Amino acid sequence: MKQNRSAYFLIAPYLLHFSVFIGFPLVFSFVLIFHRWDIISPMEWVGLKNVYRLIHDRLFWQALWNTAVFLFLHIPLQIVVALFLAVQLNQRIALRSFFRAAFFLPVIVSGVVISILWDKLMAYDSGLINQFLVSIGLPKIGWLIDHRLAMPSIALVATWKNVGLYIVLFLVGLQGVPHHLYEAADIEGASGWQKFWNITLPMINPTVYLVVILSTIGGFSLFIEPYIMTGGGPLNRTLSALLYIYKQGFFFYHMGYAATLGFAFAMLVMLVVLIQRKLIEQEVGY
Repeated sequence: MKQNRSAYFLIAPYLLHFSVFIGFPLVFSFVLIFHRWDIISPMEWVGLKNVYRLIHDRLFWQALWNTAVFLFLHIPLQIVVALFLAVQLNQRIALRSFFRAAFFLPVIVSGVVISILWDKLMAYDSGLINQFLVSIGLPKIGWLIDHRLAMPSIALVATWKNVGLYIVLFLVGLQGVPHHLYEAADIEGASGWQKFWNITLPMINPTVYLVVILSTIGGFSLFIEPYIMTGGGPLNRTLSALLYIYKQGFFFYHMGYAATLGFAFAMLVMLVVLIQRKLIEQEVGY
């Protein structure tokens, strides 16, 4: 009994933290689904009206579509760039440690700082990128004001920000590939591409799957880049799901509807991750 009391005493801080910062917000958000609340006025019971509004909210479905477009652009780009750079940095090259640190540096820099930096670089009139294009005789490009280019531009920025983390993960996977496999391939006269396709890639499959899952979760949390760089425009083409939820809650003070959107979005993310996990388990054979 004394040992049990000691155990409860040791886990009490965690239970308190979980109750205050996770449990209570979840329960309160669930209650908000059935209420209309603007923070100032008392909560008003509305039943399932928030759910009905969500189903018929075209802008929310547009935000989900924008998020899907971002994932479609961002995940393949991030995997290809991270794997390519990891393969290069896994070789014996000059200043290898410096380049590893340099590529990882944006990961630890604030996302707000990165977004402001790229917003200035991609500005239509005063941005350094467009100034360089003009200096070599090319026209300016509306990186953030052209509705066709705004989301690809944000995907590029997000990749630049996060690719260092996935380079590290790929490096760990690459360093676990037995070297004798490459020696045997050299004896057989295999080319560099054949060694990569038939040895490297199959051996780091678990790392690739991990990167896909982490990239998916990170992609669904797209918020800072569109909030800072475009505000969701132009024509709502960069309005991500999280940005839309934020605007409903803290711009328009529709807290009940924002909670409904949040729960629906969380269930969607969980569903996608579970499907990915199931597919990965089947592929790897767990």
